[in-house]
Order: sequence, then structure tokens, then C-alpha cells
Amino acid sequence: MTNNLPKECPCGSGKKYTNCCGIVHNDIKNAISPEQLMRARYTAFCLHNIDFLYNTYHPSIRSYQSKNAIRDWALENKWVKLEIIDNSKSDVEFKAYYLDTNHSLNIHHEKSFFKQSRESWYYLKGIVK
Repeated sequence: MTNNLPKECPCGSGKKYTNCCGIVHNDIKNAISPEQLMRARYTAFCLHNIDFLYNTYHPSIRSYQSKNAIRDWALENKWVKLEIIDNSKSDVEFKAYYLDTNHSLNIHHEKSFFKQSRESWYYLKGIVK
């Protein structure tokens, strides 16, 4: 993870990082909703916080994830903006805007599903739109 933490949170909440996703990055239990965890995961991509991303996969699927693949996806793109489209008790639809290695703007549009386990929310799966 980068040592240069942003003042404004990359998730687009308008809050300071330390009062927003930084709280969740310090302890996943501070994410009280799927949307809050989704925002923290997006911010983790921006800050290259690979361990947080890996550890927020639901324990039932975590072993199928590759830290190297997560790292590659986070590092090869410049994350520009997060847009929350819709959310409910267990899912969040979002668009993540990013610049690829050719500096072309792309949009990753996904509906993510989350599950609560042991007082913490975890990413379970996503359907790309």
C-alpha cells in the first residue's frame, strides 16, 4: 500500500480519507454496510492496498483468489472515479472509472454481492454488467 495517503477519500464520499475508507481499512468491522465495504474496496484499489482487497473476499472464496492478479489489476490501471448506481441489504451496483495502460477511459460496471460473517461484511461475488 502506498505511504502517501490522500486527504480526500477516493471513493467520492466527499469526506476525508481518515474519516471514511481509512476507518474500514484499519478494521473491516467498521464497514457497517455492503456499500461502505464496496467504497473501501474501491479505495483499496486506488491505494494498492492488496492485503485489504484479499482479506475482504468472503472466507468461502478467498482461497480461490490470487494476490498477484489483484495486485496486477490495481497497479495497471489509474482509478478515476466510483459511481454507486444502486444498493440494497446485500448488494451494490457500481461503475468504477479507470484509465488503462493506453490511457483509455474504461468503465467497470458490476453488481457486487456481499455476505456478513462474524460481524463483518465480505465481498462474495460480482456480475459484470
